[in-house]
Amino acid sequence: MLSYISASDLSQCQRLFHGRGHAYPELSHINIDWFAPVILVTLYQEVEPTWLSDLAEQLKTEITECNSVQVQYRCRKFAPTEVLLGEDIEHTVVNELGQDYNIHFGKAQNSGLFLDMRNGRAWVKENAHGKNILNLFSYTCPFSVVAIAGGAEKVVNIDVSKSSLSKGRENHRLNQHPLERVKFEGVDIFKSNSRIKKHGPYDIIISDPPTLQFGSVNIVKDYAKIIRKIPQWLKPGGQIMLCLNSPDLTEDFLLEQVAQHCPECQFEQQIKPPEVFKEAHQGKGLKVLIFTYLPE
Repeated sequence: MLSYISASDLSQCQRLFHGRGHAYPELSHINIDWFAPVILVTLYQEVEPTWLSDLAEQLKTEITECNSVQVQYRCRKFAPTEVLLGEDIEHTVVNELGQDYNIHFGKAQNSGLFLDMRNGRAWVKENAHGKNILNLFSYTCPFSVVAIAGGAEKVVNIDVSKSSLSKGRENHRLNQHPLERVKFEGVDIFKSNSRIKKHGPYDIIISDPPTLQFGSVNIVKDYAKIIRKIPQWLKPGGQIMLCLNSPDLTEDFLLEQVAQHCPECQFEQQIKPPEVFKEAHQGKGLKVLIFTYLPE
């Protein structure tokens, strides 16, 4: 197992092992992440307790900076987390691309920072200077954090979850960012066009929706609604980052949606996840496409 572990600069949070990509068939039920000083093992099916205990010992021995090995059982109801080895750490502050983020263990299914999106955040940071940015489905606002760090003039964060936006505000405060340049709108994207338009037009739009959120989002049906709004929201020459997390949909889904619903958008580039997110089949992992809006 340890021979598959990929660890670079341990001052940065990162995925150490990506089993969910099915590139390692016997280990497709496990992911391992580094949120200093915690190693978090995520299980999608049950394993033998002795195997898990041995893995924890090996990981803590291999990564001496680790003070706690924890496991989250996604295969169990409510996805409980428990400490396997070391300290009982419920909260830590991690760094990525020079920015700090609050990470809490055991309180939610997700940590608050999706590690496969690191390269997407790097693109935003590099392109944010002087821009007015719309961040849709902002969650805990990591895109907003890197945008302000990159010199954005303003970032507007939209998410139906006000508790997630509150965590995003705390992430900005953690980095001592000027909050007068950051807006937090706890509204439904599909029902709040006027609230979104009033802060625009935008230079960059980021759209990173959940694939399926009952009562809120079904991306197969709903992505078109977002793409059709591009002419209302985005400045001519502006850029839009469209993200897709569904393993059942490839980049072609996004390309076809844009061609059908906003053909004035020109495809520019695809941003791949970090190399550790190895996938057995092309198109199964995270898809991030950049378009430029070029109306005639």
